[in-house]
Amino acid sequence: MEFAPAKINLHLHVVGRRDDGYHLLDSLAVFAGIGDRLSVSPSDELSLRLTGPFAAGLEAEADNLVLRAARALGELVGIRPTGALVLEKNLPVASGIGGGSADAGATLRLLSRVWGIEPAVADRMRIGLRLGADVPVCIASQPAIMTGIGEVLTPAPALPPAGLVLLNPGVAISTPAVFRTRSGAFSAPARFPLEGWRSAEALADSLRATRNDLEQPARALAPVIGDCLNALAAAPGCLLARMSGSGATCFGLFASAEVARVVAASLARPGWWVRGGGLYQWSEPTGSMDAAG
Repeated sequence: MEFAPAKINLHLHVVGRRDDGYHLLDSLAVFAGIGDRLSVSPSDELSLRLTGPFAAGLEAEADNLVLRAARALGELVGIRPTGALVLEKNLPVASGIGGGSADAGATLRLLSRVWGIEPAVADRMRIGLRLGADVPVCIASQPAIMTGIGEVLTPAPALPPAGLVLLNPGVAISTPAVFRTRSGAFSAPARFPLEGWRSAEALADSLRATRNDLEQPARALAPVIGDCLNALAAAPGCLLARMSGSGATCFGLFASAEVARVVAASLARPGWWVRGGGLYQWSEPTGSMDAAG
């Protein structure tokens, strides 16, 4: 079994654009204690079965990222990819928290272990970038500063214990559509203390000097994002409310996982997907965010 934790962009600045049209980003990415789960059993063929609350959102995909990652890994090491994979899809699809990218990263980790191979980090990163700009950071699923188009990774400053509430209004948003809707000047990269933060409050103070440059165009496409942000900001103890990635999932930052769980329960409403818990660390048990809707 391999855990595929949700990726949260605590800030996201669009700092430029390449000649090929890809946008250059600056983002502090962390991971939450909720995600998809991937398992594999022996088989002479490569296959994928979807389960979980959001499986239906992927059934129309002709070629899931999990299968593409498996084939790319097999090609890298010169073996025929095999295994009966089962993806438990717990994260909303097209929701700005890297669900598909997390699944691809989990595939590379799981199959490397099962197949008994140890591809070089650089090779895995090249595979990841071929699959998507968010995949490289999801291979290790460790807090990082993402630059370039997302593939240039620097370890994040030390993070404090903190709580997160994730809220998705049940709306899927196209990332290309958000970028097409965006207008205006580019932003400068964020500046963070090299030594990190001692408290969630200090982290929130730093983040208030930043933003998500995709929030405004995403809200133009899906105004309900504003309702999510307002609900999070009004919650007791919320230190910062912001959209993640290209949306529509929003997050609230809180002082502790316990507070976040209580707040998540209070925000439950029909059609909203809400989870509360802490930042994910590989040394912690998986699935540590509680459902609230």
